Amino acid sequence: MPDKRRHRGAHPADLRLFGPEHHISLQSAVTDLCWLLTRGYAEKSALKIVGDRHALSARQRQAVGRCSCGNAARNLRREKAVPQDALRGSRILIDGFNVLKTLETALSGGVILPGRDDCYRDIAGMHGNYRVLEETRPALQLLQDALASLGVIQAGWYFDQSVSNSGRVKTLLAEIVEASGGPAAGIELVPDPDPILADSKEIVASGDSDILDHCARWFNLARHVIEKKIPDARVVPMQGLVASDQ
Repeated sequence: MPDKRRHRGAHPADLRLFGPEHHISLQSAVTDLCWLLTRGYAEKSALKIVGDRHALSARQRQAVGRCSCGNAARNLRREKAVPQDALRGSRILIDGFNVLKTLETALSGGVILPGRDDCYRDIAGMHGNYRVLEETRPALQLLQDALASLGVIQAGWYFDQSVSNSGRVKTLLAEIVEASGGPAAGIELVPDPDPILADSKEIVASGDSDILDHCARWFNLARHVIEKKIPDARVVPMQGLVASDQ
């Protein structure tokens, strides 16, 4: 059956799985998982222990995993995060699908997860498939406008060429950049953006944990745009019970 979706949208079960009645248990699960990760437990086995203890669904477990990290990872990522003033007159490299999809999710009422590292993420990964939807153009426009207001002089966008419709996204973004008069953009389709971004010494925008762990500097671009321009985004308070040190 062809995919006829027009919106990114929330998962049909999200209203029930991430409603206010679950916030305390989700926060407790994040606290427990961060405690285990800090003490060297493997992520997969630790998440199973925590998920079983709190009787979480598969989707709730996925969300808890995306919000959690150990103390060392949290501290390292926070140390490398740059304030918005650092972008003025600078170049930034953007993990295209990663940031775009989070903005699309926020615009369409999907669940946004604030991680322990302060980064905003959506729940699902890419898995090689992407569809241009009604939120795509507004999300790209918000990002381009944000880069202009932050004083960025050039943005290097990287999209995974193996992901479906990557060429369409590149064309759409190029049209927005040309019409906006904002910062110049280099838009590249590459076999794998992750090593390019992880090895870069320039400022990077991504919510990918592996990239944040290895890059030199990063800016919390998705969170910046959501807080400034999407005030009604459905941000689920996942990390409220996590102490600063455990």
